[in-house]
Amino acid sequence: MTSTHPRKRPQRRSEIPHDPQQDMGLQQIRDTLPPAPAPCTVEPTPRPAGDEVPPELLALVTHHCRRINAYLTRAQHLQTVHGDNIKQWQRLVLYALTDALAHNHLLVGTLAAYLQLQNLDADLLGRYLQSPDPDRYITGEAVEVLDGPTGAVPEEAAETVWITVGRHITRDGS
Repeated sequence: MTSTHPRKRPQRRSEIPHDPQQDMGLQQIRDTLPPAPAPCTVEPTPRPAGDEVPPELLALVTHHCRRINAYLTRAQHLQTVHGDNIKQWQRLVLYALTDALAHNHLLVGTLAAYLQLQNLDADLLGRYLQSPDPDRYITGEAVEVLDGPTGAVPEEAAETVWITVGRHITRDGS
């Protein structure tokens, strides 16, 4: 007798189809990412936190995902606009894809910096980043973006562009 109820999927199962060879290939790519030019380690200063995700982190994820999606959509759309001109297409598609990649790196680095602030175990952070070296993601720019919503006071007299961006993202909610 078969059940009329659909089988529950395990909570951790990914919705993205993949196979073991692809997983191994992606891990090889992650392992060969170079470290950031000026990697940072954030000194732990945990804030009291409940079980909810802080709204500033949700705003950062929303903002960067929107930007990443916009660049990826632009890259896909370029085939209809410049499909007959390889030189235009290759130039513009690579601009769009590298901009999406930069936003992705900035977002991952900012979230990793936040977890370092919260004193997350370094091995656990490495597992979350799927990398033995979290420094390949945590850059000075990522720390500055995080400084915006956390209210950190910059060491320099002038506020950097990334601190301002971080403040605007969390102030506007996306």
